[in-house]
Amino acid sequence: MLTLDFPGSRTLIDAIDTAVAKPTTHELTDSLRNSLCKLIRDNEVKLPDCVFEANPDHYARRELYRSDEHGYCVVAMTWGPGQGTPIHDHDGMWCVEGVWNGALEIVQYELVEHDAKRYCFQPVGSIQAGAGSAGSLIPPHEYHSIRNPSDNSVTVSLHIYSGPMTRCAVFQPLPEDRWYGRDIRQLGLDRVH
Repeated sequence: MLTLDFPGSRTLIDAIDTAVAKPTTHELTDSLRNSLCKLIRDNEVKLPDCVFEANPDHYARRELYRSDEHGYCVVAMTWGPGQGTPIHDHDGMWCVEGVWNGALEIVQYELVEHDAKRYCFQPVGSIQAGAGSAGSLIPPHEYHSIRNPSDNSVTVSLHIYSGPMTRCAVFQPLPEDRWYGRDIRQLGLDRVH
């Protein structure tokens, strides 16, 4: 179901449908990551104007498409200057994320240990992702944080999830070094117009 039609939307959906037909999650995400990079770089898809409008209170999440046949969702995220996320997961779903414009700083984390109330993470990599780049997250390697490092410009990224991303676990620092508390966050969507 297309939330809002935009130039190249059918091209984007066809590329995703081709990728999700792959036999394994790794092949699927590789295909989708490569297709997404090409679509961004070739300017074959023009996202709706509203996804370039930052929300001053939080990064914006706008669902552009949900596949009735395959179950995946396409969400455009708009990151105002300095906006970002805490360490979080994707609730067990695979995801391919592409930077449409601007740049994102992405830090990946490995869960080292946990008990009933605390989680210990070790950062295992940090990248500065620019326009036209894409990456993938496949559980259990899904812990990460994202941030727009710019002080004055908006970044837009496109996220394709294996299903509707309505919640995730977020991890907030505790006083002990490298330990975090876990909360479940319900995720909303900003209006597409």
